[in-house]
Amino acid sequence: MVFQGSSAAISHTGKVRSNNQDSGYAGSNLFVVADGMGGHAGGDVASSIAITRLQALDRPFDSTADAERALRDAISDAAVDLADTVGIRPELAGMGTTVSALIMVDEYAVIAHIGDSRIYLYRDGALTQITTDHTFVQRLVDSGRITPEEARYHPRRSVLMRVLGDMDTDPELDTFIMPTQPGDRWLLCSDGLSGVVDDPHTAKAMGLGLAPGRTADSLLKQALDGGAPDNVTIVIVDVGGQHPLFSGTPTIVGSASNPTGIDVPAARPGRTSWLHPNRQAANEPTHFEPAAEFLEELIEEDRRRARRRRVGWIVGVALVLVLIAGAAWLGYQWTQTRYFVGGDEDTVVIYQGVQQNIGPISLSTPYEDTGIPLDSLSEFARATVEGTISANSLSHARQIVSGISDLSGGGG
Repeated sequence: MVFQGSSAAISHTGKVRSNNQDSGYAGSNLFVVADGMGGHAGGDVASSIAITRLQALDRPFDSTADAERALRDAISDAAVDLADTVGIRPELAGMGTTVSALIMVDEYAVIAHIGDSRIYLYRDGALTQITTDHTFVQRLVDSGRITPEEARYHPRRSVLMRVLGDMDTDPELDTFIMPTQPGDRWLLCSDGLSGVVDDPHTAKAMGLGLAPGRTADSLLKQALDGGAPDNVTIVIVDVGGQHPLFSGTPTIVGSASNPTGIDVPAARPGRTSWLHPNRQAANEPTHFEPAAEFLEELIEEDRRRARRRRVGWIVGVALVLVLIAGAAWLGYQWTQTRYFVGGDEDTVVIYQGVQQNIGPISLSTPYEDTGIPLDSLSEFARATVEGTISANSLSHARQIVSGISDLSGGGG
């Protein structure tokens, strides 16, 4: 049966890149986001090829098994198309694309995924990431080496472990089937959104109850306000809900929306590789799929970085402790230049240090017992001594004692 609900798709180049290598599709039953990679033209071509190949699946399916099988076949055919395209235009070698696709079949969502674009489900006020990123940092997260928060800012966060590319015509896909229900909101997006707008802000926008188009606009604005260093593509799908059904011509956005096809420029001398270091930053690939041997190098590099971080923390903590200890020692040394007059159990005593204590640590020690009995003093003089009398120096303290001695003699 035809899916009952509403949807919207939007794509934006972002604030840094000069071209949009993303593509998106929102039809009657099929919804897709593809994030292309491979230099100035390759990413455009790869994501467009994926969308073009998958469009034929925008129709009702008899069963979820049929839809899942069709998704696998179509994405594999897209990989063959990429290889064939590179055979014709070898300057596009190395291009590829992520694919996150969803087909609605009755009360189920059939999902296929490869790469680091994402599919989220917003249900009953909670946002859940349904797909798993096929990235180097996600592998580090899964192995417990880093936290999800550290993964958001890891320098290798865009290194893909799986991608739909021209080198493998049998890609390793994640496919699965999930039940869906009226009121569900599905979000498909490229990492231009998920890498900038965190899940709590995404959930807040999804929970406002706005129509899919306005919700997509709100999320795009947040990505742009956050700098949007990459292309941003968003597809939102509401299951049932209060908003009217959008039907008719499918919405195609990004590079696949060019009705005349992608204009692939000829390769420039010395720039046939999309990893060429002289490319402008805005046109550098946003992803890289490493060879197996390079993965071990990346993991070892990550270990070195972790060791350097640990050493840095240890050195930093040690330095702070040394500074604190130095300050404490200097402070203690200063207290030992001070004196005061007080009393012990029965005599007047000159103390070295200051009257204060730090917890159980006393900052003063008896320096000289004067031998003057406390009970020989007048009541006022004794109370004054027991309350302690500060002195500027040892000689000043002895002058104070001399005065007390005179008071004692006078009292006798």
